[in-house]
Amino acid sequence: MKRSLAAAAVLTAIVQPATAADLVRSPVIASRQQIYAPVYPYPIYKGRVAVMDGRTLWYPQHAQRVRLVDIDACELPQWALDPKWVDRELQKGPSPVPCGPLAKAWLNRTVGNRPVECSVVAYGNDGIPQARCTARGRDLAAEMLRVGWASVASAASSEYLAYQNHAMAARYGMWATYVLDMNEWRRKAVDKTLDRRPIADFNLLAERESEISPPFIDARKKPNRTDR
Repeated sequence: MKRSLAAAAVLTAIVQPATAADLVRSPVIASRQQIYAPVYPYPIYKGRVAVMDGRTLWYPQHAQRVRLVDIDACELPQWALDPKWVDRELQKGPSPVPCGPLAKAWLNRTVGNRPVECSVVAYGNDGIPQARCTARGRDLAAEMLRVGWASVASAASSEYLAYQNHAMAARYGMWATYVLDMNEWRRKAVDKTLDRRPIADFNLLAERESEISPPFIDARKKPNRTDR
């Protein structure tokens, strides 16, 4: 009798459907029942590109914009100022420097007609892929930093900081100008059209919150004039 009851209990346990509690009690079964979400790798884009600005490329065959990761550059309507303001009687302000178009021109020169390979590593808040891009084995972000027409996006974590430090020390590109931090410019600039006048950025520089170009520091160290 006891044997028949035990056999019935075993049979009942076998035919009963498994419940959530059974999975909790049996970690071996639970591990077999785990459902893994599919992992999609970041895409890699290859081919000819059009340069949109100093940090953005356009793949026409994919209808896709891609930004160079870890760097920033002047926007196309943004102006910098030449600190060599010599004749202040004839010239009302420092000479304007179109840092946005110059950054675009240098990136366009670096890319040329060569195919570009961009490996996406992240996505920005606007959904645009951020990628490490190379043309003929040359890292485009490093090239932009090397010639001084880009800045590192985050000095604390960027592996490109050495390129920027070299360009700053040599006063290459925008580091030879007065230039406003790009994020501050994007936040403050009202007119972001290509018709923007240099005086608008002259006024923004006068009330700047942050500064990224060395001439600002140099200006602070100038001795007081004693000729008048």
